[in-house]
Amino acid sequence: MTTRESAEVLALQVLGWLAGNEDLLPVFLGASGASENDVRMGARDPVFLGSVLDFILMDDAWVMQACDALHVPYEALSRARQALPGGEQVNWT
Repeated sequence: MTTRESAEVLALQVLGWLAGNEDLLPVFLGASGASENDVRMGARDPVFLGSVLDFILMDDAWVMQACDALHVPYEALSRARQALPGGEQVNWT
């Protein structure tokens, strides 16, 4: 079981990876409507961190890239997402 604290740590690591990804960061900013300042401020917000994981979890290739870069199992992101606010909600779309 993933704790909320460990989920936040992993989500922060994913956010750092995303911020350094010159190809994917603009996609995230466009999809989320967030500015680069919002990203910096959101690093302290578990809800925002959950949205970062939601974004990465939309594409298996992104999950694999992030997990490979962070040296974590592929399923770690979905487990972390479940431990953050809103992660318990099932999205059927």
